[in-house]
Amino acid sequence: MPRTMLSRRRLLQRGLTSAAGLTLSKTVPAMQQAMASPAQIRSGVRLTRYVDPLPIPPVFHATGKPNEVIDIETHQFQQKVHRDLPPTTLWGYNSSWPGPTIEAQSNQPLSINWISKLPTTHLLPIDHSIHGAESSLPAVRNVAHLHGACAMPDDDGYPEAWFTAQGEHGPHGAKFNPRPSAYPNCQPSTTLWYHDHCLGITRLNVYAGLAGFYLIRDEAEKALNLPQGDYEIPLMLQDRLFHHDGSLYYPKVVNGPKEHPIWIQEFYGDYNCVNGKVTPFLEVEPRRYRFRIVNAANARFYHLRLFNSDATGKILNDSFDTPSFQQIGTDGGLLPAPLLELHYLLVAPGERFDIVIDFSGCEAKSFSLVNDAPAPYTMGGQYLAEDVMLFRVTKPLSSQDTSVVLETLVPFEPLVPTYATRERLLLVSEKERPSDGYVITGLLGNARWHEPITEDPKAGSTEIWSFINITGDVHPLHVHLVRFQVLNRQTFDVPTYQQTGKLVFTGRPMAPESNERPAYKDTIKSYPGYVTRVIMRFDLPHGAQVSPGDELLYVWHCHILEHEDNEMMRPYKVIV
Repeated sequence: MPRTMLSRRRLLQRGLTSAAGLTLSKTVPAMQQAMASPAQIRSGVRLTRYVDPLPIPPVFHATGKPNEVIDIETHQFQQKVHRDLPPTTLWGYNSSWPGPTIEAQSNQPLSINWISKLPTTHLLPIDHSIHGAESSLPAVRNVAHLHGACAMPDDDGYPEAWFTAQGEHGPHGAKFNPRPSAYPNCQPSTTLWYHDHCLGITRLNVYAGLAGFYLIRDEAEKALNLPQGDYEIPLMLQDRLFHHDGSLYYPKVVNGPKEHPIWIQEFYGDYNCVNGKVTPFLEVEPRRYRFRIVNAANARFYHLRLFNSDATGKILNDSFDTPSFQQIGTDGGLLPAPLLELHYLLVAPGERFDIVIDFSGCEAKSFSLVNDAPAPYTMGGQYLAEDVMLFRVTKPLSSQDTSVVLETLVPFEPLVPTYATRERLLLVSEKERPSDGYVITGLLGNARWHEPITEDPKAGSTEIWSFINITGDVHPLHVHLVRFQVLNRQTFDVPTYQQTGKLVFTGRPMAPESNERPAYKDTIKSYPGYVTRVIMRFDLPHGAQVSPGDELLYVWHCHILEHEDNEMMRPYKVIV
């Protein structure tokens, strides 16, 4: 039985500096183990890496016709996740893990009829002590959230607005939506993704396979002549554990708190899966490719780098003489200018990276995509999963590559802090077991899910939200409805704040990380011991039918799914 829990009182063995220059903590580098083969296995299942081709999810192209509605069904089905495993029983949208990639055009509305065809028994163990997962509720219930979308609250996938295949739905007042969910797509070209968002069991439903890509396209993107068609590929990164019979393994807690006897603090798997396949390979041509990356893992951060390797994935050297990452977009869409010559990407759960890799001149070469982020990030190192996927430049060039990455991409409109109507100071905290530091629950704004709403911005207003992280974790925080911009981060005296409630800063404000400026985001890394400031305007979808005094209900939460399920999520309301 693998260890699934780790005390927050970890020994810090060496320093780590983030892309923003933040001093964090880390154990012995995972790269020392990544150079060896094979990786350490904890589940007892030993799988050969890079033996399966990368699957590409099926694509649904919206027609743009008025009042277009598509049906997306959730089913239990079986799928081969590795050559040497029996088929795995999964849940998936349209019987696929990931679900179909949905492509829509900017400002052309699309409605989705989310239909459940799932059984009444859950695939995974449920902790009924978690709020929202009580034994009185149906074991299998779902609600879909389009992450990053500007949508009305009834269509946003409110965590209590769940439904079942038998026609049951969430509690009174949760605004269960019996209609198809309407997505205005009133956003520029961007990479969104959809996933289950049911209160108390999001971590289990997403782990079972309920996630997929949703791309919005526009004319500005089309004019850039980026790689497209077969040369534009989505990559959904997740980690998993499997039993020998191929079934999913989601561990139960060992020696956990009496409050939550089954829930685990964070999930980390032995194997990385890309598009539902364990450590796959992709054969590419010597040309540019565009990759849409989403970190859809429950808790794992990915710190990605390419290494020269042989055709089996064995790393040959530590040289940076590899194709670079050219980042052209992030959560909220395309950047105003590309970030070139990147050799590392740090992707938190919920974040998206839109990148181009140029394999020109790399004929017959292979490159391993390796993760060396400690887990838990940044204090861990115990739960390593290094191998991600392998690129083999083995396909002949089918035609001349005319794609480009221009010096200028799309215009950018910065939000001005002086226009903000208010700044909210929002605490990010955890309750620990005194005996060993085991985390029992997490809190945002020092309040639980069911307590009165304290965040109530007015529609169209601009606010600054300052996240005060007194925990030992990096929490990826996601705010529904809006895109925000990162202002800065600043260290503060944590003990003083805990004892007096006063913010005493110990350093100057630090500029956002390079891929956060200037950029639109909807998920932000809140580092321990830092105040992280973001600015956002609470715009409603174009043409929203509202009346003065309306209160529109949304949520904000940590995107580590185990945290989100255990109180690290709060409702907020937009006042019209």
